[in-house]
Amino acid sequence: MIGIFDSGIGGLTVVRALMDELPGYDMIYFGDTARTPYGTKSGQTVIDYSLQNTEFLIKQGAKMIVMACNTASSVATEALKKNFDLPIYEVISPAVRLALDETRTSAIGVIGTRATINSGIYEKKIKEQNPNARVYSAACPLLVPLVEEGWLRKPETRMIVKKYLHPLKVRQIDTLILGCTHYPVLKPIIQQKIGKRVRVISSSTAVAAQIREFLSSSPLIDRQFSKTGQTGFYVSDLTPQFEKTARSVIRQPIRLEHINS
Repeated sequence: MIGIFDSGIGGLTVVRALMDELPGYDMIYFGDTARTPYGTKSGQTVIDYSLQNTEFLIKQGAKMIVMACNTASSVATEALKKNFDLPIYEVISPAVRLALDETRTSAIGVIGTRATINSGIYEKKIKEQNPNARVYSAACPLLVPLVEEGWLRKPETRMIVKKYLHPLKVRQIDTLILGCTHYPVLKPIIQQKIGKRVRVISSSTAVAAQIREFLSSSPLIDRQFSKTGQTGFYVSDLTPQFEKTARSVIRQPIRLEHINS
């Protein structure tokens, strides 16, 4: 079973991408909706939450952990790898690799939560692989609550996205990394506002593709994963709006189970 966690609804974009890349694999998702957003929390708090989330998923039978949260990925990856002996994936490295493959001018934009942008993790990883790359970052703190509220077609959302992207657009980037797993829900708007010539990279699809590559090249590990097509969805707080948005992200009926975080 593949275990996935996030602070809220954004991680469901990773679940959907994994369903597309690995149809039939059993999965379990935990959305820590009672404590969202992680992007405004201290690094140690995010590490503590990530350790708790991982322990829960392992108790449910997860044999791989996917940190479907850029904030957690930016600060808690090493702590998880130190404390748990199983494959652990974060969403930052796959997105960086894909962006570097796609860029033509080495002008790369990154949008994310304040915590992710302030960590500088994307710029660091991009520069490690291409020291000549020009990386332009922008924190977009309002986008997560807009997604959580289901404001996907509101004119206010389009206006806010346009304002956030303007500093990157004037830098003439040719590749944009969506450095938060909530943002793929807004990808049509983001693509429209940044321009059709800019390649928009989703960390959700990037990590799903990397996991598929790993399992296809590791048959002994792959055999450990059950493939009955079952996916369990757990949240630490359940609201009607979350249920509605979750179903639109997964694109099929789902049953959300409420547990205490």
